[in-house]
Amino acid sequence: MNNTVLKINNLNAGAEGKTILHDLNLQINAGETHVLMGPNGAGKSTLGNVILGNPQYSVTKGSIFWENTDITTLRTDERAQKGMFMSFQNPLEIPGISISQFIRTALQAQSGQNIRFKEFRTRINAAAKALHIKPEWINRELNVGFSGGERKKIEMLQLLMLQPKLAILDETDSGLDVDAVKTVSQGIETFQQNSDRSLLIITHNSKILEYLHVDFVHIIVNGTIVKTGSASLIEVINEQGYEPFLDDK
Repeated sequence: MNNTVLKINNLNAGAEGKTILHDLNLQINAGETHVLMGPNGAGKSTLGNVILGNPQYSVTKGSIFWENTDITTLRTDERAQKGMFMSFQNPLEIPGISISQFIRTALQAQSGQNIRFKEFRTRINAAAKALHIKPEWINRELNVGFSGGERKKIEMLQLLMLQPKLAILDETDSGLDVDAVKTVSQGIETFQQNSDRSLLIITHNSKILEYLHVDFVHIIVNGTIVKTGSASLIEVINEQGYEPFLDDK
């Protein structure tokens, strides 16, 4: 039996005094890939932010467990150190910090150890090559002057370098052309090759899922998961939309 990485019990959470998630339950085991889909405004991105501990969101009821430890009140950086990673719909620019510096600092914070520059450079060059990232990008400021698709590639580079226990990918395919979707998918596939790494892919577009192995699909409506099934649920959504699930709650 797989070890449980993340377990959410009866979670109620929201922002600015508004409850967005209602009695939500979810369990992700080591090595599993989960997909979260639902109509606009259903709470998909909210769930990702609450799991990561974004201070703009508050939990009013329920709990979040990480490897059997309650992390409901932990800060975002504390969750990241435990092995949690999240990519965002719109990655932020960080002027003055190179991609190389950012990733090396994150790796050292994660491991608590200094990483030799030569070893780090070898690793990041190999990861960049796998993602068809130009070598000169690594020394550029993080996301400054990059297109949306290029920023998503940089996030995949972070994913492959950090190798988190759980990666939450929030609309990673948003705004990408066909070639960029394939490149990002290749990065996710490479990450999946590590059999004890888990994924929660939040998306409204099934295109990126065509290239990936998926264990479970969850449909979220009005802040509650109303249906969980196999990858075959994706075909139902493609054919019928979310209408069949709107009355399930």
